[in-house]
Amino acid sequence: MKHLHLPALLALAGAALNAGAQSAPDSPIEPRMRVIVSAIGEGWRAPQNGSGDAASLLGATPGYSVAQGGGVSGLPFINGLGDDRLKIRIDGMEITSACANHMNAPLSYIDPTQVGHIDVLAGVTPVSAGGDSTGGTLTVKSNAPVFADQAGRLVTSGKFTLAGRSNGEAVNAGLSASIASERMSFGYSIAQARGHSYEDGDGRRVLGSLYRSTNQSAVLALRGDGQRVTLRAGTQRTPYQGFPNQYMDMTGNDVTFANLNWLSSLGWGDLDASAYWQSTKHDMGFFTPERPGTMPMLTDGRNTGYALKLTLPVGDAVSVRLGHELHTFRLDDFWPAVPGSMMMGPHTYVNINDGRRDRIALYGEAETRHGARWTSLFGARWESVTMDAGAVQPYSSNMMNAADAAAAKAFNARARRQRDGNLDLTALARFEADANTTYELAAARKTRSPNLYERYSWGRGTMAMTMTNWFGDGNGYVGDIALKPETATTLAFTAHWHGGGTNGWFVKLNPYYNRVSDYIDADTLGQFNPYMIKSARGALLRFANHDARLYGANLSWRMPLTGALAFTGNAAYTRGKRADGGDLYHIAPPNALLSLDYSSGALSGQFESKLVARKDHADARRLEPHTAGYALLNARAAYQLRKNVRLSAGVSNLLDKQYADPLGGVYLSGLIAQRGALQALPAHGRSLELGISVGF
Repeated sequence: MKHLHLPALLALAGAALNAGAQSAPDSPIEPRMRVIVSAIGEGWRAPQNGSGDAASLLGATPGYSVAQGGGVSGLPFINGLGDDRLKIRIDGMEITSACANHMNAPLSYIDPTQVGHIDVLAGVTPVSAGGDSTGGTLTVKSNAPVFADQAGRLVTSGKFTLAGRSNGEAVNAGLSASIASERMSFGYSIAQARGHSYEDGDGRRVLGSLYRSTNQSAVLALRGDGQRVTLRAGTQRTPYQGFPNQYMDMTGNDVTFANLNWLSSLGWGDLDASAYWQSTKHDMGFFTPERPGTMPMLTDGRNTGYALKLTLPVGDAVSVRLGHELHTFRLDDFWPAVPGSMMMGPHTYVNINDGRRDRIALYGEAETRHGARWTSLFGARWESVTMDAGAVQPYSSNMMNAADAAAAKAFNARARRQRDGNLDLTALARFEADANTTYELAAARKTRSPNLYERYSWGRGTMAMTMTNWFGDGNGYVGDIALKPETATTLAFTAHWHGGGTNGWFVKLNPYYNRVSDYIDADTLGQFNPYMIKSARGALLRFANHDARLYGANLSWRMPLTGALAFTGNAAYTRGKRADGGDLYHIAPPNALLSLDYSSGALSGQFESKLVARKDHADARRLEPHTAGYALLNARAAYQLRKNVRLSAGVSNLLDKQYADPLGGVYLSGLIAQRGALQALPAHGRSLELGISVGF
């Protein structure tokens, strides 16, 4: 067996399985794809693979997939819509990727060991769960503050986890500690994830896939009668992170954040108020001999905002939620000149100058119980999105930069300020037919305005265009100031049959249909040869509005076989097409997860098979590669040695299958080293997983 040279490490991925998550103070009804990471929710669990990527925690959720980025920067997708089409909130903060390649995606800002609670809501989401999105909402919360249960008592607690995998010698370690009285709680956590470049199923190193990241945070919480105030502050330091499906790597990502939340139960309702600030300094370039080069790219981003939500009971059957939110994002993206380079100099290339994206929102929704069986939810949300950017400049006006010089002149001559008025609507009805059967029918209109790069990236030279690409497809992109917001009209139905309590059986079926007007896709402008290799092809594309439709179904189940054994699993099917023909990008092929779960006393385990069909439906405009179907076998076990000590072990890709993930993009770091044809990015080969989690 390969990859057994790593010293003993590894605890279950994201110690979140044992974290004490708290339920949300109010939980509106919604068509759910819901995972509470700290518990086994309907049989689903966080993967025990030692990953430092929080996006991987939801890998067993039907309809959910991850487009590979760096080691801690995967991009989540729900039912074919992902990245900026999802509303992602971390401890109430809305974080925007401050990178033309989305290397610092929102979920990269929290380590799996620091996660206490995750809600995943598919397309038809309540308006109180956020706007400016068409695919759904992910709400991530850190481990909740702990208080003493008696006056005059001081309690301390802590947790240490060590997690990792042999393939790539990846390590994910976390330490948290807290001290609290009945009224006050203070906690601190630190987590580090690091890994070398991994190997595929044939034992070949996937070049430029190494990474390292450290997250720290401190929390101070105060509580009184019916209210709680929580202040969190922290940092992230990522000195390097390789991206084998991008032209650039991350050479630094320094983040500072603070957020304040006030929960108050008043005599006439509940108030949830929060404010936040987050600053990112991001560097791209080259840092490893596995992919050498010289080209610095610097980005400064800043998110600030607040949110107010008031929940009012109206009689015994109606609950009304009213809210107001503000989110502002500032971005500067510039590329310093490379000394001695005729192409990259003598001036600084200004990609985004004083980029501004401001959102202000108002919403209201009513949840009503109509007797014992019927519940309804109706909501409306209005958002005003204002965007602008300043003048730009190319490296120079010489012949090598003529295309960029002409593009900069045209861009600077245009009016760039844009304002969108976006309306969201949600309607849902739930019918509890009996104690074992629930049906939901939901419809929604959701809108998303373009991001700053979709509107304001302007370079027309091939090199400049390839620097704007968060798709991992090896192509180049240019923006369009006149882009319209996307408007998604979604219809979904959920049938949920269940019985036997928490450890009983269930079957859940969720078909959906989504029509997106003005979907932001791309039109082809031309082609080029990546790295000037004639056997490789890339496309030059402009962001453009086109109508599209997505449809599919998710199925999940749990069937107890004996007192200790259960058969669990899920299956997902998604199709996405443009109205004028052609498939959408990053649509996962049909897939299923089949698992035999064992749990008896202190011992638990899973033997599972991941089945993925061949990717026949690919985006021809983006030259998206077709990938072969595959089946993976994984085996895991965990033992609760003591009350606060948990050991875990496992093997992923047990048969060392060589395969390419359909959402992995293309292998650019391999192309420049091997000078062959452009191939799909190889996925991980077999890996041993070991670990320990200790509470104290």
